[in-house]
Amino acid sequence: MDTAALKETWALAEGLGDEVPLFFYSHLFLSHPELRSMFPVSMATQRDRLVGALGRIVSAVDQVDEVAGFIQQLGRDHRRFEVIAAHYGAVGASLLATLKHFLGERWTDELAADWAGAYGLIASVMVEAAEASERTSPASWAGHVTAVERRGLDVAIIQVRPEPDLPFEPGQSMAVEVPSRPRLWRYLSPANAPRADGTIEFHVQLVPGGQVSSTIVRSLEVGETIRLGAPVGQELTLDEGERERDLIMVAGGTGLAPLRAHLERIDQNWQATGTAPRVHLVHGARLPGNLYENRLFQNLTGRPWFTYTPVVSDDPSYPGRKGLVGDVAADGGDLRGRLALVCGSPEMVRHTVSRLRAGGIEQTDVRFEQFATLDDDSHAMHHHTHELQPSGLPQSGEGDHA
Repeated sequence: MDTAALKETWALAEGLGDEVPLFFYSHLFLSHPELRSMFPVSMATQRDRLVGALGRIVSAVDQVDEVAGFIQQLGRDHRRFEVIAAHYGAVGASLLATLKHFLGERWTDELAADWAGAYGLIASVMVEAAEASERTSPASWAGHVTAVERRGLDVAIIQVRPEPDLPFEPGQSMAVEVPSRPRLWRYLSPANAPRADGTIEFHVQLVPGGQVSSTIVRSLEVGETIRLGAPVGQELTLDEGERERDLIMVAGGTGLAPLRAHLERIDQNWQATGTAPRVHLVHGARLPGNLYENRLFQNLTGRPWFTYTPVVSDDPSYPGRKGLVGDVAADGGDLRGRLALVCGSPEMVRHTVSRLRAGGIEQTDVRFEQFATLDDDSHAMHHHTHELQPSGLPQSGEGDHA
């Protein structure tokens, strides 16, 4: 298989812009009209997500061993769309037809065979993972909304009881679909450690123009049932050995949620055993009202292991720390030996990560996840691919917590 030719021809196709996904979807829906209902009603925000991610993943087939876990996770995650093995064939045929159309005489029999073989390999990894998970978990969970609390103008805290039980690790996220916005999925992180009653807390910030976030914040009601996908992501989870390490946590807005889940677990453990790592939380917001968990964290500073620094960027009259959250975090004393967990918008994450590394934290000790500021929708295959950019695979984390 000529993987260099795969990469080269994909780069050519990607350079053609919106025409490529338009052709792909036209071909897919004309040849398989039954698949149209699996996609959002409006395809405007879908753009090239599926076809773009497919092309990048398939053209990087020579690295399939390194990213097998990610591809398997994609297969499991796509069960919530009720994707079955036959659908992969339809998508593959449309991908090849699209490439043939745009590559013209460059599309040789050899190249066609290589693309078909590479796609088949990726698809089989996804299908096998999906079929294996079918034996142990549902395709999606019903989430019964038990409480909705508004914090300030633009944040809602919702409590959800999944059925059946939905096990997860602090730091993971899961796709969420609300009834009035079918097939528009967004990634939200539980803001709590696993609870005895199985309930999950989500923090949702209103995003201008965001169909899903505005629906959740403004109109989701107790008694409604949302749908949840399987928990995904390892960027912000901690394994047994890492749980004892001192931490610096840096959050922007509702990027706080996965970090708050870790804090809850650490505090439960401290109350049970008397031991905890040192944790410094730096939470950044544009305005003081957006520091929506300020009271909780001020109370938590009574713990010997916890320190908290709220930071406001856009209000000059704020009496506390002002500026960019990454600058404040990097200036917060000796960082060497600490493990950093960072979650927020792409700009906030980029700035904070570079400042923490410059401040002495080892590159491998800076963990991060970005969330998109637009509503993620259904077939966004490019979330949770932590730092795979050099391989040509999509960049981490449009796990949209915003």
